[in-house]
Amino acid sequence: MKRHLFPLFLLLLGANASAQQDFFALVGKDTPNIVFNDFRAIDVTNGTSGEKIFTSDSPAKVFSQARNGTVTEDKNTYNNAQAVNMATLAYDPFNNNLVYMPMFSSNIYVLNAKTKEITLVDNTVARVTSCDINSHMVRMATGYNGNIYAINNAGTQFLQISRKGNQYVVNDLGIIKDDASNGKNSFTIIETGFGGDMIADADNNFYVFSAAGNVFKVSTKELKAKFIGKITGIPENYSVNGSAVNAKGNVVIASAKGLPLYEVNLETLQAKQMAGEQNLHIYDLASKYFANDKAVSNTTFANLDIYPTRVDEHFINVNVNDRNVKGNIKMNVFDLSGKNVMKQNLSVKEGSLNQQVYLKNLVSGAYLVSITDESGKILLNKKILVTE
Repeated sequence: MKRHLFPLFLLLLGANASAQQDFFALVGKDTPNIVFNDFRAIDVTNGTSGEKIFTSDSPAKVFSQARNGTVTEDKNTYNNAQAVNMATLAYDPFNNNLVYMPMFSSNIYVLNAKTKEITLVDNTVARVTSCDINSHMVRMATGYNGNIYAINNAGTQFLQISRKGNQYVVNDLGIIKDDASNGKNSFTIIETGFGGDMIADADNNFYVFSAAGNVFKVSTKELKAKFIGKITGIPENYSVNGSAVNAKGNVVIASAKGLPLYEVNLETLQAKQMAGEQNLHIYDLASKYFANDKAVSNTTFANLDIYPTRVDEHFINVNVNDRNVKGNIKMNVFDLSGKNVMKQNLSVKEGSLNQQVYLKNLVSGAYLVSITDESGKILLNKKILVTE
């Protein structure tokens, strides 16, 4: 894996990440079949549940993007925001949204975790039918560039869900094929590759964790899935149904069978059981973190911040209200490759600064903003997404 100057946007989406909800689970009912129960926050440091954000019984206010108005959905169909069969979930931290798709439907739903309002993204790109197991959408994750990605069981559709202004746009990136080296460990065959979930790394590649515990690295450039190994340290009957990266850069996996959470080292694929709640039937996990070679050490000050993180008008605000921050500070902006694309010197007087900075010539995409003091010590790292 390529090493970066700033290799991981971990802990970069806020100075107080530990106080924020940043890990989510799609939880099902205690039944042999997939039956949606709720989306909830999860504290993965101790493996306990937090707020139930949206449940199968919640009142659903659905706004259709295509029809530009509120719609009433039939809850007895596969095409509704509370469909029984649900196995995909991603978290968009820039807008505090949960993004998901019913397993047997091409509908995409965007749930605002704060207001509970739902946007229906009707699309004709996804080709999903209830009777074709190959077409079912079962893996979803936020990419390093801020877009949402979803892959069906057989890899015949690789969807990109991006936001253009207030509208969501869906594109099919193509068919993911097996790498020639995979042999019997095929990404496209049910026994070895189907089901599971996926996570993203800082190179905007994806790792798909199949239900059988096999792990495939998916290159977005080549559209190939390369088998990298099988998870060890989990029970033989463990079905891997959810995966997401935690703040340490390891992958947390969960099972629809109500078995414990496990933490997996992505380099060794060795799993270690985590403490916490038992009998949680988890169909998918989502978080704001990304995998990479190593985590960034990040010293932060409670009263030093930049905002907004989703930049629509090419301006960000740098706010300091901390007497421990003195003199001149420097703001550096890095692109995804680690290239320094912008520098700005700022002056803090008596521990106070509130300045608007123009992000000149920055094209749409994800960036890392780093604030350092005169000695070069990092005071704050934060990821932003510039949109047109």
